[in-house]
Amino acid sequence: MNKRFHLYFWSLFSHAHLNLSGCISCVAILLICVHCRWNSYNHFPCKITEELIRQTADAMVSSGLSALGYEYINLDDCWAELNRDSEGNLVAKASLFPSGMKALADYVHSKGLKIGIYADAGTLTCSKQMPGSLGHEQQDANTFASWGIDYLKYDNCHNQGVSPQERYSKMGKALLNTGRPIFYSLCEWGFEDPATWAPSIGNSWRTTGDIKDTWESMISRADINDKWTSYAGPGGWNDPDMLEVGNGGMSTEEYRSHFSLWALAKAPLILGCDIRSMDDDTFELLSNKEVIAVNQDKLGVQGKKVRKTGDLEVWAGPLTENRVALILLNRGLSSATITAKWDDIGLNSSTVVDARDLWAHSTTNSVKYQIKRTVESHACKFYVLTPQ
Repeated sequence: MNKRFHLYFWSLFSHAHLNLSGCISCVAILLICVHCRWNSYNHFPCKITEELIRQTADAMVSSGLSALGYEYINLDDCWAELNRDSEGNLVAKASLFPSGMKALADYVHSKGLKIGIYADAGTLTCSKQMPGSLGHEQQDANTFASWGIDYLKYDNCHNQGVSPQERYSKMGKALLNTGRPIFYSLCEWGFEDPATWAPSIGNSWRTTGDIKDTWESMISRADINDKWTSYAGPGGWNDPDMLEVGNGGMSTEEYRSHFSLWALAKAPLILGCDIRSMDDDTFELLSNKEVIAVNQDKLGVQGKKVRKTGDLEVWAGPLTENRVALILLNRGLSSATITAKWDDIGLNSSTVVDARDLWAHSTTNSVKYQIKRTVESHACKFYVLTPQ
């Protein structure tokens, strides 16, 4: 690596260790690599049931996705009754979750998976169909722990103007007080730059507003998330929102770019499609072991955009064993040639590498000075470069 990129890497890695030591969430020390999971919201919004969650857990295992590291089944909004019980506790909707949340968590755990749940740092959730947790932080955290919940997504609606630092910190401390390791995902939408304060509170933080299943929405989330690269690292991760891969709004190549950018950014890989009925293209994208390995690399350094020429971009980031992950991205409307020179990506100009194409699953040996490839519209090439 050249000095500039080497210092960039070490500054990030040092910051990541500070995040770990300062994080109040008891699960922080467990998170050397970012976690992979499924969330109900993108495909199902409020149409979630106990049967759906059980079937999704079954599909996560039977499809082989769980063996690749996808281990959380997460419920989003609309799972609870609008009113708390006589003791002020959240109550699962009996019509949708007749066995209750404890039984559902036990079922998910029996599959070797973990279960996540949704709450809101306000008086109501975003759907307005269930109570928020503002003022009930410890009570709700205790409820989640008693059910065996492993993950909390904490949203930002109806927040009464209370500062996010205050609201999110209270829930983080409440989760810690339960004594149960619960991954704490802050969904503040990036409004007040959570990357600058959330590392001392939780395990991941949304840097953007909600993603939609379009190229424009996806690529804009990647751009916004890229601004906060220096704040992510082992123990705390920038979150540009869930994956839309498989939901039908983009082409296969656009989804390939989507998955590649999220993997390079060490973003949480949160599946947002119906994994019970994935087509072959969707499964091929989401099950690429080599791409997932970049996301899970133990160095934990978020890759970033290192060069832009019009619609043609080079993204890169360091990996363990002095390797470099590289994406050539074409945001334009026609095919184009993109060149990544070694100096762009932190390699000494004299370095000779073996270039592994993660999507073609092929290797070009003894590459010198640069990589130059033709890339189709809205598509990408994704490589891992290993110095000889």
